[in-house]
Amino acid sequence: QVQLVESGGGLVEPGGSLRLSCAASGFTFSSNTMSWHRQAPGKQRELVASITGYGYTNYADSVKGRFTISRDNAKNTVYLQMNSLKPEDTAVYYCRRTVGNYWGQGTQVTISS
Repeated sequence: QVQLVESGGGLVEPGGSLRLSCAASGFTFSSNTMSWHRQAPGKQRELVASITGYGYTNYADSVKGRFTISRDNAKNTVYLQMNSLKPEDTAVYYCRRTVGNYWGQGTQVTISS
């Protein structure tokens, strides 16, 4: 069955960096569009970034120039490199496979001094 397991979250000071990972299994990873979403307390879940099987990427305006989505098809893993983090980036970050709308369990990212 499809499994998506996120890791890499944590507590970071403003201006810091984190790299999230999402390990996928149970499907042909290389041909699937994958995405990262986030949900802050009291807010709706929002798309952060997506990457197609061909490597085409798309970003929310709020993270352009700071976040980078990438994938390693040999490792069945999608990454989210987050730089210049701001307190407003605080949220639970989720990995998603677009086809079939599969979600991981989420990983908490907290930006605070």
